[in-house]
Amino acid sequence: MPWAQTDAGVAIHYERDEGEGPTVVFLQEMGYGRWLWRWQREALAVDAVAPDWRGTGRSDVAIPRPVRALPSLLRGPLLSRFGYTVEDLADDLEAVLAAESIRNAHLVGLGLGGMVAMKYALEGSRAASLTLCGTTHGGSDAVAVPEGAAEALFARAGSDRATIRERMRPAFTERFTNRNPHLIDRIVEWRLEGEVGEAARQAQWRAMEDFDASDRLEEIRLPTLVLHGSADRVVPVENSWLLEAGIPDARLETRRGGSHLLPVENADWTAARIRAFLAEHADGEPESPLVA
Repeated sequence: MPWAQTDAGVAIHYERDEGEGPTVVFLQEMGYGRWLWRWQREALAVDAVAPDWRGTGRSDVAIPRPVRALPSLLRGPLLSRFGYTVEDLADDLEAVLAAESIRNAHLVGLGLGGMVAMKYALEGSRAASLTLCGTTHGGSDAVAVPEGAAEALFARAGSDRATIRERMRPAFTERFTNRNPHLIDRIVEWRLEGEVGEAARQAQWRAMEDFDASDRLEEIRLPTLVLHGSADRVVPVENSWLLEAGIPDARLETRRGGSHLLPVENADWTAARIRAFLAEHADGEPESPLVA
């Protein structure tokens, strides 16, 4: 499997499926691995690229070991200096695109991945379109993650099966979880194989909290598809309305009763909408970012 290196020397691991059609880059949610987009990668059969964020999978953690060794409460204040920003993750993405000589990348991101896609659209030069799933522009105008969901995400330290299940609880609807016990079991095993460490998960969360593109949305000049579940218990659906209103060429499609993990719970619906969107914009050329 290939690797890329950022200008800061961070090694980023990624996969590439060289299929037909446009190059689609799948960007995962905080704490999740490349498996998150496996259904869309199989259904679309496009030229797909899937990076591991720093701290995820086999990519460098990029947090000093002494900081990682600290208890969470002591580590938290240090992450403003030694942790991650969405800009850092956009640099990870640029390193991968440059390593593969990709000029026209159709970026598809969920949650944190959607934030990185927006940041890259503002600062990078290789994006041709955006698909933003279950994400937010951040800042004071955004509708915050509900307290109960945030508590579940950080309910306790560790990476045992019970803890992983608890962290995922708000991301699915209860109906889906109850009807698909075997799939949930498989997802838990996938996460056990590549669970993000405590320090990296905390750093990714901090990057999300600090992200704010609310006053720059009108600078995103790329065709943008916004997908959101109406029953999203992690990133409330009102955030998708703000994205549609703020990005000039944005179109919103809402899945009635859909959860935060649309690519899993509503895999076919998500793939169908990405496919239709790509059919409209597969020949798009990246636009140079506007200077603030």
